[in-house]
Amino acid sequence: MTDKQGNPPLNIAIAVYQHLLITSLTLPIEMLRAGEAFAKGHINKQNFRPLAIHLVAKNHEPISNRTGLAILPDCATSNTSYCDLVIVPGIWRNPRPVVRTNQNIVTWLGQSFTNGSHIIGVGTGNCLLAEAGLLDGHPATTHWHYAKQFSHDYPKVLLKPDFFITQSERLYTVASLNALADVIVHIISQYYGKAAAQHVERNFSHEIRKPYEDQRYLEGAVDRHPDELIAQIQFWLKTNLATELNLQDVAAQFNLSYRSFTRRFKAATNQSPIEYWQQLRVEGAKELLASSNLSIQEVALEVGYNDQGHLTRIFRKILNQTPSEYRKVVRKKLFG
Repeated sequence: MTDKQGNPPLNIAIAVYQHLLITSLTLPIEMLRAGEAFAKGHINKQNFRPLAIHLVAKNHEPISNRTGLAILPDCATSNTSYCDLVIVPGIWRNPRPVVRTNQNIVTWLGQSFTNGSHIIGVGTGNCLLAEAGLLDGHPATTHWHYAKQFSHDYPKVLLKPDFFITQSERLYTVASLNALADVIVHIISQYYGKAAAQHVERNFSHEIRKPYEDQRYLEGAVDRHPDELIAQIQFWLKTNLATELNLQDVAAQFNLSYRSFTRRFKAATNQSPIEYWQQLRVEGAKELLASSNLSIQEVALEVGYNDQGHLTRIFRKILNQTPSEYRKVVRKKLFG
């Protein structure tokens, strides 16, 4: 059904079944609706597409869950039309019984992907995607507690338990609710633009978060080199800027001698680990200077420098300006 301007809706389907994690159902709905509401008042009406969100189950019977809230499916897998996006919520505790009793959902997921849908799987809900064969030969993640069981049940999937987000073309998998929120912000930016995505992110996340693109394991493009262990270390460094560990400690954490670590890192990235680490911290500082009201000292601590002076010296060396000067210039561009 089109809106008053004749624009077709964006069809979102959320799979529902017993023992789903209710938050992974309600969170994306609320975030998507917030993005829609912002966009309705801020973008050209000719470009605005309303959301049509449906709950899809194996039949139309109400689904009970641990919260006491009844879930009322409005579509069955046998009569669901094309969906732009399908979300597969997480499963409470052991996913195996849920997978066994929801083969209709499994079949429908395979058909939806074949028809062109984008699909987001959450935590152990990714077992339903794996059961459909959609993840065979592709990277995926899941809840850490069930990673070993997942690998046993689905050996053809390239499980990446150290990553919270993976993307393989139209397939997204996330390991946590925070990661789900980051992917939904990314989806909102695609549907309604950057301003809508930033609005939703500000209202649903109390902390400064890394952009989706900096967190995901993107199939075929993880830091653009084949050394997977070094790629994992790069991801760890990106997500632990404020760590008190030094690079020798990081190497040991990944069972590498420091000499082997520096040699492999240089071969994979054409940079020394120290240069890369410094570059990451400066980029993190630039982001905070542009988008937060933290003091320079607080920014320094957030990116792993003990004091403002250290950050200032690095900034002058790399950017030929101080953090304060950078903040002034970038904010003029952002808000002028």
